[in-house]
Amino acid sequence: MTSVETVRLGPLTVPRLFNGLWQLSSPAWGTAPVSKIRQEMKRYFDAGYTAFADHYGSAEQIFGSFRASLSPEEQSRVICATKWCVFRPSDPTSQFVRDAVQERLVRTGTQTVDLLQLHWSDYSSRAYITALQHLNSLRLGPNKLINALGLCNFDSVRTDEICTTLGPGVIVSNQFSLIDTRPLDGMADVCRRHNLKLLTYGTLCGGFLADKYLGGPLPDPYKELMTPSQRKYLDVILLAWGGWPLFQHLLRTLRTIGDRHDGRSIAVIATRWVLDHPFVASVLVGTRLGVSEHTYDNQRVFGFRLTTEDNAAIERVLVQSNARGLISTMGDCGAEYR
Repeated sequence: MTSVETVRLGPLTVPRLFNGLWQLSSPAWGTAPVSKIRQEMKRYFDAGYTAFADHYGSAEQIFGSFRASLSPEEQSRVICATKWCVFRPSDPTSQFVRDAVQERLVRTGTQTVDLLQLHWSDYSSRAYITALQHLNSLRLGPNKLINALGLCNFDSVRTDEICTTLGPGVIVSNQFSLIDTRPLDGMADVCRRHNLKLLTYGTLCGGFLADKYLGGPLPDPYKELMTPSQRKYLDVILLAWGGWPLFQHLLRTLRTIGDRHDGRSIAVIATRWVLDHPFVASVLVGTRLGVSEHTYDNQRVFGFRLTTEDNAAIERVLVQSNARGLISTMGDCGAEYR
C-alpha cells in the first residue's frame, strides 16, 4: 500500500490529507455514537491520517477524549488543528486572546495547541493584527501555548499585510477546488512571496466531485437529503461557476483521467489536482466518522501525479467555466464569510 505523503508545515510534519471534523457541528451531516466516532478516529490515525482539524460543535472535546485514549507515543504523533473565530468587532487585549487559547486547551485536553487558526470577521479596523501579535507571543514565549499559528479565510491583501507585519511562520487555510480556483488569483503570489503553504478545504465541493454524480440529473435540494456543504456548493456550481451540463463535462474529463491512472476515482483526481499546486501543503477532507468511509480511496491520492496531458484536459474544461471569474462575483478568498 502506498504510504501517506507528509509535508513540513512550520514546526509540524503533517500528512497531506487532514481529517476535517466540521461534520460534528450538526446532525445534518449524519450522526454516530461518540464511541463509534472515536473508534473511526483511531482507524484513520493507524492508517497514517494523524491530523484532525476544526472546532465546530463538540469536535474539540471529542478530539480531546480520543487523544487521551492514545499511548504517550501515539499522543506525540497526533495533531490537532483548531480555530478561534471572532465574529463581532472586539478589542483583542492580551487577556482576551489568552482566554480564547486557554479555552481551546481545556476543550482539547492539551498543554499546547498544535495549530491555532484565527478567523476574524471584521476588516473595518486592524484589530486582527493586534490579536495575531498576542497570539504570536504565545507561540514564541518561553511558556508557549501554541506551536503553529494560522489564518482562516483571510483574503490576499490581509494575508500579505499580516505576513509582512509578523514575519515568517504563518499558515493559511482557504477554500480551493476545481470549482473555486480563487487562490490562483492573488493568494498564490502571496504564498510565493512569503513562503506560505495553504491548508485547503472544499476540495470535493461537499462530495459533488465524485463518481456518484457522473451522468446524474441535476439534484433537487428541496427533494433530496443534502448536507449543508452540498447545498452551498451546488449553488456555486449552478449560479456562479457554469451550470450542471458543464459540470458533467468536468466529471467525464476527470473520469477519463482516473481511468488512465489505474481506475482512480473522480474524487482522487480532483484532490490530486489541488495537491499538485506548489503552494498547497495539505487538503482537509470532511470525514463523516461513523457515517461514511473513504480511507481506501484517500490512500489512492498518493503514489502518482497528474501529467501534462491530464492538466491540459482539465484546463480545457475550466476555461469554459467562470472559475477564474469567481474572484469578481464572489470576492477574494473568504469574502463569503463576511
